[in-house]
Amino acid sequence: MSLKRVRLELARTPDHPTGSSSHGYEFMAPLDERGHLASSEWQRQKGACTVRRFWAGADDEHGALIHRRDGSWAFSYAPGENDDEPIFKFDRHRFVVGEYVTITEHDSVPRPFRVAEVAPAIRRA
Repeated sequence: MSLKRVRLELARTPDHPTGSSSHGYEFMAPLDERGHLASSEWQRQKGACTVRRFWAGADDEHGALIHRRDGSWAFSYAPGENDDEPIFKFDRHRFVVGEYVTITEHDSVPRPFRVAEVAPAIRRA
Protein backbone atom coordinates (compact mmCIF):
# COMPACT_ATOMS: atom_id res chain seq x y z
CA MET A 1 0.00 0.00 0.00
CA SER A 2 1.30 3.39 -0.88
CA LEU A 3 0.35 6.99 -0.46
CA LYS A 4 -1.38 8.34 -3.57
CA ARG A 5 -2.42 11.76 -4.81
CA VAL A 6 -5.99 11.66 -6.10
CA ARG A 7 -7.54 14.44 -8.19
CA LEU A 8 -11.34 14.73 -8.19
CA GLU A 9 -13.07 17.01 -10.67
CA LEU A 10 -16.69 18.13 -10.61
CA ALA A 11 -18.87 15.76 -12.62
CA ARG A 12 -22.00 16.78 -14.49
CA THR A 13 -24.38 18.97 -12.48
CA PRO A 14 -27.17 21.35 -13.50
CA ASP A 15 -24.74 24.27 -13.16
CA HIS A 16 -21.97 22.43 -15.05
CA PRO A 17 -23.61 20.11 -17.60
CA THR A 18 -20.24 18.90 -18.91
CA GLY A 19 -18.50 18.86 -15.53
CA SER A 20 -15.58 21.11 -14.65
CA SER A 21 -11.85 20.60 -14.28
CA SER A 22 -11.69 23.98 -12.46
CA HIS A 23 -13.73 22.71 -9.50
CA GLY A 24 -12.57 19.86 -7.32
CA TYR A 25 -10.20 18.35 -4.82
CA GLU A 26 -6.72 16.88 -4.65
CA PHE A 27 -6.04 14.69 -1.67
CA MET A 28 -3.43 12.27 -0.40
CA ALA A 29 -4.42 8.88 0.96
CA PRO A 30 -3.02 5.36 1.25
CA LEU A 31 -4.65 3.14 -1.36
CA ASP A 32 -4.33 -0.59 -1.83
CA GLU A 33 -3.52 -2.20 -5.19
CA ARG A 34 -7.22 -2.10 -6.22
CA GLY A 35 -7.64 1.59 -5.41
CA HIS A 36 -9.48 1.24 -2.09
CA LEU A 37 -8.63 3.33 0.95
CA ALA A 38 -6.28 1.41 3.25
CA SER A 39 -7.85 2.46 6.58
CA SER A 40 -5.23 0.82 8.78
CA GLU A 41 -2.45 2.53 6.83
CA TRP A 42 -4.28 5.88 7.12
CA GLN A 43 -3.84 5.66 10.90
CA ARG A 44 -0.06 5.45 10.45
CA GLN A 45 0.11 8.14 7.75
CA LYS A 46 -2.74 10.48 8.70
CA GLY A 47 -0.39 13.46 9.01
CA ALA A 48 0.35 13.15 5.30
CA CYS A 49 -3.32 12.74 4.31
CA THR A 50 -4.02 16.29 3.22
CA VAL A 51 -6.62 17.84 0.93
CA ARG A 52 -6.73 20.91 -1.30
CA ARG A 53 -10.12 22.14 -2.47
CA PHE A 54 -9.89 24.24 -5.64
CA TRP A 55 -12.87 26.15 -6.95
CA ALA A 56 -12.79 28.65 -9.81
CA GLY A 57 -13.23 32.17 -8.47
CA ALA A 58 -12.40 31.23 -4.86
CA ASP A 59 -9.21 30.82 -2.85
CA ASP A 60 -7.94 27.27 -2.41
CA GLU A 61 -8.77 25.63 0.91
CA HIS A 62 -6.28 23.30 2.61
CA GLY A 63 -7.13 20.68 5.19
CA ALA A 64 -6.96 17.00 6.10
CA LEU A 65 -8.69 13.71 5.40
CA ILE A 66 -10.23 12.68 8.72
CA HIS A 67 -12.01 9.63 10.10
CA ARG A 68 -14.85 10.83 12.29
CA ARG A 69 -16.15 9.25 15.50
CA ASP A 70 -19.27 7.98 13.71
CA GLY A 71 -17.07 5.95 11.36
CA SER A 72 -17.52 8.21 8.34
CA TRP A 73 -14.79 10.04 6.43
CA ALA A 74 -14.60 13.75 5.65
CA PHE A 75 -12.38 16.57 4.49
CA SER A 76 -11.81 19.02 7.35
CA TYR A 77 -10.26 22.46 7.01
CA ALA A 78 -10.24 23.76 10.60
CA PRO A 79 -10.01 21.15 13.39
CA GLY A 80 -12.82 21.51 15.89
CA GLU A 81 -14.89 23.70 13.56
CA ASN A 82 -18.14 22.66 11.91
CA ASP A 83 -16.63 22.76 8.40
CA ASP A 84 -16.30 19.06 7.58
CA GLU A 85 -17.28 17.90 4.10
CA PRO A 86 -18.56 14.31 4.44
CA ILE A 87 -17.66 11.85 1.69
CA PHE A 88 -20.36 9.28 0.97
CA LYS A 89 -19.06 5.72 1.52
CA PHE A 90 -15.47 6.91 1.13
CA ASP A 91 -14.01 3.65 2.40
CA ARG A 92 -16.02 1.61 -0.15
CA HIS A 93 -15.02 3.56 -3.26
CA ARG A 94 -12.36 2.54 -5.72
CA PHE A 95 -10.18 5.51 -6.51
CA VAL A 96 -9.34 4.74 -10.12
CA VAL A 97 -9.70 7.09 -13.08
CA GLY A 98 -13.29 7.33 -14.27
CA GLU A 99 -14.98 6.33 -11.00
CA TYR A 100 -17.29 8.73 -9.12
CA VAL A 101 -17.60 9.86 -5.52
CA THR A 102 -20.12 12.17 -3.81
CA ILE A 103 -18.99 14.91 -1.43
CA THR A 104 -21.38 17.02 0.64
CA GLU A 105 -19.84 20.47 0.50
CA HIS A 106 -19.95 23.47 2.86
CA ASP A 107 -23.35 24.52 1.50
CA SER A 108 -24.75 21.08 2.48
CA VAL A 109 -25.27 20.14 -1.18
CA PRO A 110 -23.99 16.69 -2.19
CA ARG A 111 -22.12 16.93 -5.51
CA PRO A 112 -20.66 14.23 -7.75
CA PHE A 113 -16.96 14.22 -8.55
CA ARG A 114 -15.08 12.08 -11.05
CA VAL A 115 -11.67 10.60 -10.31
CA ALA A 116 -9.53 12.39 -12.90
CA GLU A 117 -6.06 11.24 -11.81
CA VAL A 118 -4.34 8.90 -9.37
CA ALA A 119 -0.58 9.22 -9.00
CA PRO A 120 2.13 8.40 -6.49
CA ALA A 121 2.37 11.03 -3.75
CA ILE A 122 5.47 13.14 -3.75
CA ARG A 123 6.67 13.84 -0.26
CA ARG A 124 8.62 17.01 0.33
CA ALA A 125 11.63 16.84 2.60
